[in-house]
Amino acid sequence: MRRRKFLRGLMAVVFWLAVWQFAAWRLSLSVQWSELLLPYPTSVARRLVELMTGGEFWLTALASLGRILAAFLAGAAAGALFAALCSVSGVCSALVSPLMLAVRATPVASFIILLLLWLPGPGWVSFTSAALMTAPVFWSNLSRAVEGVDGQLLEMARAYRLGRAKTFRHIYVPALHAALISACESGVGLAWKSGVAAEVLTRPAYAIGRMVYESRLYLETVDLFAWTAAVVLLSLAVEKCVRALVKRGERNA
Repeated sequence: MRRRKFLRGLMAVVFWLAVWQFAAWRLSLSVQWSELLLPYPTSVARRLVELMTGGEFWLTALASLGRILAAFLAGAAAGALFAALCSVSGVCSALVSPLMLAVRATPVASFIILLLLWLPGPGWVSFTSAALMTAPVFWSNLSRAVEGVDGQLLEMARAYRLGRAKTFRHIYVPALHAALISACESGVGLAWKSGVAAEVLTRPAYAIGRMVYESRLYLETVDLFAWTAAVVLLSLAVEKCVRALVKRGERNA
């Protein structure tokens, strides 16, 4: 089953790479400087490998990775805390729900511009914007999961006097697992998008967003695609690691 799923995913990737290759080739027939608009995937892959052989790439990538991963964890913790408070207090739910809905509905660009006015440095802007985009995802997913817990199971737990710790472990943890996985998958992507977008606008000293901005500024489209590919690969790697940690925590619970 896993092998079939892997092959299906690989075939999908190959298909879209072929579409990209065909589109770049077709554009090159009608436009002289076609790689300024759409480079070939082979050119992007070659440039990405060249960038990865230099120390500056890893310094830049690790700086962005550390900043955005820390923001993701902070946003996840805040969202989980708000979900826990809302589940035990109607007053907290009435106060927190409009805040989380407002944060989720506000464009990330608006937050970035406001944070530029409020925060001392560009690194803090990227960190805070990524955390703000992550928190509502965890809050909504975990809140819905808590609300969906079977009431009969809770009645049984009270009847057998399981206690809060055992009730949480045997009833809430299984119910929260799927919601936590979904929140991690969505939250990581949002953290990277908002974090890199903030880096593009604020341009910290070492940041992928800064390299994306400079690539666009100097019309280095191949570099722009290569750095974007690096963001995608790093986002997928972080998502896989976080998901694996969540599953391991479930097994050890």
